[in-house]
Amino acid sequence: MLTLLLFACTDDLSDTAEPLHVALGETVQVVPASMPAELAPNAANNNLHVAEHEGRLWLAFRSADTHFAGPEVVMHVVSTDDELSWRHEGTFALGTDVREPHLVSWDGTLSLYFAVLGDDPLDFEPQGMRVSTFVETGTWTEPVDAFLDLFPEGDFLSWRIREVDGALYATGYTGGGNIYDLDAPPLQVHWLRSDDGQTWGPAAGDDTVVQTGGGSETDWALLDDGSLVAVTRNEAGDDSGFGSNVCTAPADDLGTWTCVNDPRKYDSPLVFREGGRTWLVARRNVTEDGHYDLGRDDMDRGDQALYYQVEYWQHPKRCAIWQVQAETWSVDWVADLPSVGDTCFPSRTTFGGRDGIYNYSNDPEGTDWLWVEGQHEPTGIYRTEVAWP
Repeated sequence: MLTLLLFACTDDLSDTAEPLHVALGETVQVVPASMPAELAPNAANNNLHVAEHEGRLWLAFRSADTHFAGPEVVMHVVSTDDELSWRHEGTFALGTDVREPHLVSWDGTLSLYFAVLGDDPLDFEPQGMRVSTFVETGTWTEPVDAFLDLFPEGDFLSWRIREVDGALYATGYTGGGNIYDLDAPPLQVHWLRSDDGQTWGPAAGDDTVVQTGGGSETDWALLDDGSLVAVTRNEAGDDSGFGSNVCTAPADDLGTWTCVNDPRKYDSPLVFREGGRTWLVARRNVTEDGHYDLGRDDMDRGDQALYYQVEYWQHPKRCAIWQVQAETWSVDWVADLPSVGDTCFPSRTTFGGRDGIYNYSNDPEGTDWLWVEGQHEPTGIYRTEVAWP
């Protein structure tokens, strides 16, 4: 096993602070390398989620020609009892794009939530969430609309769904159909709770909305004192700027979030607590300072949004481990997982006593593609063992 002594850093990755001993172990390719013979993943294998259910580890992943939307996209589900040999459990093909899978094992059942989008590779066309329940190998219930009681317009996209103290919690956002439109109305980030796995309402307080502005993908964790810390991708931008939002909420008012802008954009955020620390796994922009917000305040917001997106495409990416400091609303880089080019949609597992991160990437030992190049190149799914301090 390869063990590395890694350091927490500020924006300048050459600056070091108190060392964090994070051990990165073996990285192995899971998709397509370990897939069952009857399953033939396409070139681009990316959006993914892992979960344990009835003694097996389950993996859902999107497979398509490229990173971009198209009618050929499918969502595969496989499972394993040893992370070496995998069994094909089902495939979802709707003739359009499907993304953002969430495998939820709760109350004895396994459900797959996923987002439905359009088939235009140049447009982002959210059509809401679907949910299907596992019956037996190869058999799932017909996917039906999810969250439609709260969001009848069908534009809600969930980002993370997890169980906490016997209840299900979900974060997601509305307004995503306008995320790449200039002068679009603000997005809203929602935080939901369900006590029966079917009916959803506010996670805290009387309103599901915890942010209004440019935020979308959001994940969160509870600290030891019961307070909350969250990280939100803020690609659309708002009065605070572009990049990301780092948010906190007190234990006695978890539905009221206070957020501070970070000029870096933490795509696909995964937030969790381990070893008394708050960890974030998310995409890193490989530039001198990693910023998404380039400070072009001489432009109006619409022009800024377009300029920043184009600039972001022109640089390589990594899937990185960060530490979040709730007291200062700050995020410190710790390490990069083996990853290059088009990468980062992390999911964590502790299956079989092995703590690891599942993630997608272009070949980590191959060309360090610019992001826009990597999106047209093959991507696989990899597991890296991680020992947290």
